Amino acid sequence: MDQYQAQHIGVAMAGMMGIFLFIALIILAFIVFLFWRIFVKAGLAGPLSLLVILWPIGLIVDLCILAFAQWNVIPAPPAYGTLPPNYPPYPPVPPTPPSPPPQL
Repeated sequence: MDQYQAQHIGVAMAGMMGIFLFIALIILAFIVFLFWRIFVKAGLAGPLSLLVILWPIGLIVDLCILAFAQWNVIPAPPAYGTLPPNYPPYPPVPPTPPSPPPQL
């Protein structure tokens, strides 16, 4: 392998590393966005998600915060299709058929 080929391989490797770094930054930004949304929905401060940048210690800290913190959220409404207590059953019970008239 001569100098010319070694130089081209070096340039190709540098280009691939740049692409890999760009993809890693996009993935890291997406993970921070996801954690930000989770922290906000849990009633906690969204910027806590920036700890994920200190990979992997920050991720462990974030997961511990989410696992052991008191979540300040409003209780969810009842699930769609559930009925309140003492509600008549569905389908309604059919009425009892009338008794036949007396035979003469």
